[in-house]
Amino acid sequence: MGYQLQIEDMKRLFDRWKADYTLLGPRRMAGEGMYSDTDVVRYGELENWEDLEWDQRSHYSFKEAVLPITQILFYFTEETVTEAQAERRKPALIFLRSCDIHAIKRLDEIYLRNRFEDRYYRRLRDNIKLVLMGCPLSCDSGFCVSMGTNRTEDYDAAVSPGAEGVRIISKWAELDRELERLGAAPVDSQPDSQPDFQPDFPEENAVKVEIPEHLDSSVIQAPLWKEYDSRCVGCGRCNFVCPTCTCFTMQDIYYTDNGRAGERRRVHASCMVDGYTDVAGGGCYRKANGERMRFKVLHKISDFKKQFGYQMCVGCGRCDDICPEYISFSACVNRVAALAKEEN
Repeated sequence: MGYQLQIEDMKRLFDRWKADYTLLGPRRMAGEGMYSDTDVVRYGELENWEDLEWDQRSHYSFKEAVLPITQILFYFTEETVTEAQAERRKPALIFLRSCDIHAIKRLDEIYLRNRFEDRYYRRLRDNIKLVLMGCPLSCDSGFCVSMGTNRTEDYDAAVSPGAEGVRIISKWAELDRELERLGAAPVDSQPDSQPDFQPDFPEENAVKVEIPEHLDSSVIQAPLWKEYDSRCVGCGRCNFVCPTCTCFTMQDIYYTDNGRAGERRRVHASCMVDGYTDVAGGGCYRKANGERMRFKVLHKISDFKKQFGYQMCVGCGRCDDICPEYISFSACVNRVAALAKEEN
């Protein structure tokens, strides 16, 4: 159901949400960017409606809300193991763009339906509500239209600010009751209301990507991957900003010198950095950066689809923006598509 709220009413709704939920969304953090005089937009706890950043896509994804960068799994002593409590005591309400809501579907596949269910992900995932942020214009590097992630219906509420106030679409009975208490009337009950009251979605991107339908072994041996041996510096930033990368490593942190008390942590990891594919005996599956680039790209556009039926990449474009060497994931995918056509 659609509603139209004045800004002051939206602020009151926001305050009511804060009483029961941890509010998370993209916010501008002044002076915390790559350089001392630059800002960064990343997900954090929201204190006010004005904290939400609408004009710029976040540099980092929402992922930390359901996959903490460092997550304590359990504590151990000489004789006991105690599971750590969930990171949040209250349920969370997360403001997301359409591409990021599609990314949650990918995380669910990996952590909930990929052979076994991850209980640490589940307990955070079950306690979130998704609020779609209207996205009328495409970001510069995004290619969500090509990936089919520019539109979604998988949200509890949708919010779009405008000159006349804030439009809200609710699929959530609790929100309907809150809006009624605020005196908000449904849009379709107001004079001159628009029957097609819908969220704002981008319809076209400047960046367009063609996903190859059929890839054979010749792509693995293609010389294009060797170009990334020297271009890529193996920093892993593309993985850490990606909303669908799910790799992690484990760390045991000891509290005492005897190593019999401490905690086990799950920590975000990257397939692009040194050490990720190291194995016992000094072996390494992918030493060259080009090999790592190949693994990442083919996993996003081919391997994941073979298992789950759709592409892993959601076309947010964050990896293109964050790379210090200006390596473009979208351009690489188009090169792979062109190579696949030549082979066929």
